[in-house]
Amino acid sequence: MAGNKKDVAADTAPDEDVHMDAGGDEAAQATTEAAAAGESVSWDAGSLPDAGNAAKSNDIVNDDAFEALIAERDSLKDQLLRALADVENMRRRTEREVETARKYSHTGFARDLVGAIDNLARAIDAAPAADDEAVGESVNALITGLEMSWTEIQSTMERHGIRRISPLGEKFDYNFHQAMFEMPHPDQPPGTVVEVVQHGYVLHDRLLRPAMVGVAKAADPAPDAETPAEDAS
Repeated sequence: MAGNKKDVAADTAPDEDVHMDAGGDEAAQATTEAAAAGESVSWDAGSLPDAGNAAKSNDIVNDDAFEALIAERDSLKDQLLRALADVENMRRRTEREVETARKYSHTGFARDLVGAIDNLARAIDAAPAADDEAVGESVNALITGLEMSWTEIQSTMERHGIRRISPLGEKFDYNFHQAMFEMPHPDQPPGTVVEVVQHGYVLHDRLLRPAMVGVAKAADPAPDAETPAEDAS
């Protein structure tokens, strides 16, 4: 009898709503027991995880990672551009150095050579004319050979950028001329080269030896005429 009464009480008891938090193991166990007893189960919406907040958190993480990748890309791009600029500058500097070495590598040799060339020029200037009958045939042949050698040397020098400075009648230029003396000259304005003591030479645009010259200057003023003495009274 006691057992039947308990069963009747259980059957006639009103259905009870189980209100549990769905966020843990206890809620899961209570839900299972309530479902087994035939009781209705209600859920608290406030206890459910917020899907929108989770999505926002994921978006923030993704945005931070994307910004980090963009920053890394910009840094690598800047390093690449700097490296390319350094390589280009090095290439241009190397080209200039190679060009300078090609043009001026024989500067020392050319500077030593011009002295011997001057001596050859002086010998030709002092020699008599090649067709002078007063000298023998062998001397004329020697003079002709010297003149031909001089012409060939001049052509070779010009081919290698060595040029002779002959500034007679030109304006004095302190970059290429060295004034040895000044003298008044009636036909040339002051500052004009009127005499070349020694020719100069340049290698391309670099001076090997300045030309030693005499420069015209303004004529000295004439002395004042003496005033005649007054007659004695």
